[in-house]
Amino acid sequence: MKAQDTQLHLFCGNLLLDLSGPVIMGILNLTPDSFYDGGKFNSTENALLHAEKLVAEGAKIIDIGAVSTRPGAQQISADEEWERMKAVIPLMKNSFPGTVLSVDTYRSEIAAKAIAAGAHIINDISGGTMDDKMFETIAELNVPYVLMHIKGTPETMQKNPEYENVVEAVKQFFEERIAKLNALGVKQIILDPGFGFGKTLEHNYQLLNSLEIFTSMGFPVLAGLSRKSMITKLYGGEKQEALAGTIAVNKIALEKGAKILRVHDVKEAMDLIQGSKI
Repeated sequence: MKAQDTQLHLFCGNLLLDLSGPVIMGILNLTPDSFYDGGKFNSTENALLHAEKLVAEGAKIIDIGAVSTRPGAQQISADEEWERMKAVIPLMKNSFPGTVLSVDTYRSEIAAKAIAAGAHIINDISGGTMDDKMFETIAELNVPYVLMHIKGTPETMQKNPEYENVVEAVKQFFEERIAKLNALGVKQIILDPGFGFGKTLEHNYQLLNSLEIFTSMGFPVLAGLSRKSMITKLYGGEKQEALAGTIAVNKIALEKGAKILRVHDVKEAMDLIQGSKI
């Protein structure tokens, strides 16, 4: 498969994810300590109810995360990470058979277990930098992979991050990591610049304003901007009041070619996509 072919379709098990137009990835946090909705959906019942809402409002992908990756977050064990999600993945697969399931993990062992349980995509915030077995695991699993840029780890990433040129640094990171993935036979790659992951406010908006550089690399781009501090710092207010700012930055991302919007608020993101078609 050529790189440009992945711009249109991703093969997700028995599902085909059509990226000829933008789609929504709805966030399902199973953590007690995520920056915006931690603790709301960390029971199986609440997770199912929230997933029903995400799908009903138009999410094509549900992104299931069991580890907080907010700035300063401490790691939990792989056993605890899996314990939080092991019952949720098959439940989601059975309840929403037409919905693509993504698992947000930087551990190769969790990636393998998640795919075996019914997930379709691995969303790795570390871009393979926190587990040297991740790339070979993705190759063996033969599943789409979200390659995200991060500087440091969630514990350290916001401690004075510096770049000579953040856009060029992220582009070089992608080129190097894509080459390694391609060498292993991995072709279905989604690029995520990693807004807020080892970047200052200025870095984040430089990346957003240059997003077309990444969308021209031959792979679909995911924009994870929802309710992040880059919005509250610019627009003011708290994360609970950041919906309008989220819509504004997502609009820029769409205009610059983003194919996947990763959001907490699916209805509003869908309204934005529909409005962009008028």
